[in-house]
Amino acid sequence: MSKTLADELLKEVKKRRTFAIISHPDAGKTTLTEKLLLYGGAIRLAGTVKGRKASRHATSDWMEIEKQRGISVTSSVMQFDYEGHKINILDTPGHQDFSEDTYRTLTAADSAVMLIDVAKGVEAQTKKLFQVCRKRGIPIFTFINKLDREGQNPFDLLEELEQVLGIRSYPMNWPIGMGKELCGVYDRTKTQVELFQGDDHSTIAVRKVSGYDDPIIKEMAGDYFYDQLQQDLELLDVAGDEYDYDLIRSGELTPVFFGSAINNFGVQTFLENFLELAPIPTTRNSSNGPVEPTEEKFSGYVFKIQANMNPAHRDRLAFLRICSGKFERGMAVKHVRAGKDIKLAQPQQFLAQDRDIVDTAYPGDIIGLFDPGIFRIGDTLVQGGNFVYDELPTFSPEIFAKVVVKNALKHKQYQKGIDQLTEEGTVQVFKTIGFEDVILGVVGQLQFEVFEYRMKGEYGVEIQLQRMPFQFARWIVDEKIDPSKFRINSQLVKDKNDNYVALFENEYAMRTAIDKNPSAKFLETAP
Repeated sequence: MSKTLADELLKEVKKRRTFAIISHPDAGKTTLTEKLLLYGGAIRLAGTVKGRKASRHATSDWMEIEKQRGISVTSSVMQFDYEGHKINILDTPGHQDFSEDTYRTLTAADSAVMLIDVAKGVEAQTKKLFQVCRKRGIPIFTFINKLDREGQNPFDLLEELEQVLGIRSYPMNWPIGMGKELCGVYDRTKTQVELFQGDDHSTIAVRKVSGYDDPIIKEMAGDYFYDQLQQDLELLDVAGDEYDYDLIRSGELTPVFFGSAINNFGVQTFLENFLELAPIPTTRNSSNGPVEPTEEKFSGYVFKIQANMNPAHRDRLAFLRICSGKFERGMAVKHVRAGKDIKLAQPQQFLAQDRDIVDTAYPGDIIGLFDPGIFRIGDTLVQGGNFVYDELPTFSPEIFAKVVVKNALKHKQYQKGIDQLTEEGTVQVFKTIGFEDVILGVVGQLQFEVFEYRMKGEYGVEIQLQRMPFQFARWIVDEKIDPSKFRINSQLVKDKNDNYVALFENEYAMRTAIDKNPSAKFLETAP
């Protein structure tokens, strides 16, 4: 590699931070994303996600159904600059029905920000997403949000992180009051206080102090909160975990920040600390072993496909995480699965739905590639090589429905919609043997609603979904499959790759089939 390219790659990689925000629904994730974008100057006015009739909507929620329902149903990508850093935020849907999309998106992140509601603590979906991050060993930063409302005692929240999630914590700042009586926060690492001014909490003053016993805090927060802060921080100094940068980087210790995203309180402190502590783009595993981001040859993988982001153009984009080398517009790369060389002509970078053509990009960046139907989730693109990156996680559906098209003349549009939405990972499609009926499988009920909505809105096809009683899908590996052994409380179908899949109504039916087919393997995901 030429020294100039090596220096350029190292310099650009060091600037980049690529992270996902994970949380339970309604913890304030979209609000936090908006406020981070405000600091980067990426947007001038933060949207609010309050209800169907809100005139503004969150920048990261671009799909029409998201604007109507006030929830995020698909991951979106935003890139902005802040003080010399290039930041890529992967905003994931919090709702558990879209966990597949979220899990795949997490593979493209180098760290995660876990958002927790101060009143509700660690919730079910947060637990699931945390476990995915923990398995990958990526650093996790915690932002305890909605401090402007009454919530749990901060010590109880830290204990919950340890008891429920099994992770130790180090509070980077500490609240002074809470809810209507919130005065501000004390920054433990910078020995300064951020204090609200005025009754409406509209302005924030930052004051350098000599320590948490500085009389300035007493003067600004009053005797009661000053005394409370003394007691809390003395206890933390004695009994709390010590700050350990290595444990943070290995995902074993989470730095905790208290704030209120809606009031812009604590967000800038969080962002600046995060940029100091979060890792630069990291090494990725491939069939050829570890691939360093500073390797000369370009490589990356597709972690998401999205059709019709721009309804006017009816386009389809593949989201590519760049893992190594320098990307240049128009470059030729090998599409490893297809065994073909392709040219990357119109790459785009994102601010959710808004996009710009990009000429160059580096490891850690997420770019969108125009997809004429050649990409699948998990595809590896590489320059002058032939390896593939580790497979992305797939999930076994738990809810099933038969699809009926209301207008038989719309079959062509229907087929296009089914094909595209399956490749996006929105639904899994199965066909019955003999009759060729189409059965959809999903992880959560809301995925059906989104599928139905998008089929009508984007492809002009009205469908009817008839729920089926199955709860489990198992892929069968067996040379001699006998369909007659799958008739009691189960059905044998084929997936899009013609693999046999058995759908079961209950665990008893599944155990019976396993007993009757001793030579077969029953797998939770496709082989």
